[in-house]
Amino acid sequence: MTTSSVHPETLAEPALERAAEKPRGGELLQHEYDGIREYDNPLPGWWVAIFWGSFVFSIAYIVWHHASPESTSVVAAYDEDMRLAREERAKQSLAEAPSEAVLGKLMADAELMMDAKVTFGARCAQCHAAEGQGLIGPNLTDEHFIHGDGGVMGIYEVVSHGVPNKGMPAWELQLQPIEVRKLASFVATLRGKNLPGKAPEGRDVGKR
Repeated sequence: MTTSSVHPETLAEPALERAAEKPRGGELLQHEYDGIREYDNPLPGWWVAIFWGSFVFSIAYIVWHHASPESTSVVAAYDEDMRLAREERAKQSLAEAPSEAVLGKLMADAELMMDAKVTFGARCAQCHAAEGQGLIGPNLTDEHFIHGDGGVMGIYEVVSHGVPNKGMPAWELQLQPIEVRKLASFVATLRGKNLPGKAPEGRDVGKR
């Protein structure tokens, strides 16, 4: 019995020729790389649909987020989420009655105090100035107090119940309980800063 050896490349040539002859659709491009040529086939319909859908969506996204007055930016949405998270954290203090220790925890939370400063600016700055240095109302940054003893709880009582005969409203009637606590805690952080402003009024309560 005799056997003949056939080189693998010889067996592959007819298959390659048949593949080359088989129509693939599209125009056969003229360029060639390493003996490889390609057809100019159109992109699949689903790919083209996704491309144009993404393009139209991007235009709508830009118009909505950068031109529409109703839109909320990603940064603004994040800031609001963080504010709500801080509110939830602050509300945990409502489980305890107001005390110097409870309000002291709020005072130590810098982020909560930044929120409280916004409330102070909206509710109190017209009488006490933006930094608490006093306008119509007294300077809140010195060591002199007209009402209360200057302690955290004393400040909380004044903020809560107000001073009707001086025109200061009782904020407990207008703000949520946690907002009153945060506002009183913020005012307590102002004491001792001694910012230039209205002259000291009331009695000197000294360091507490």
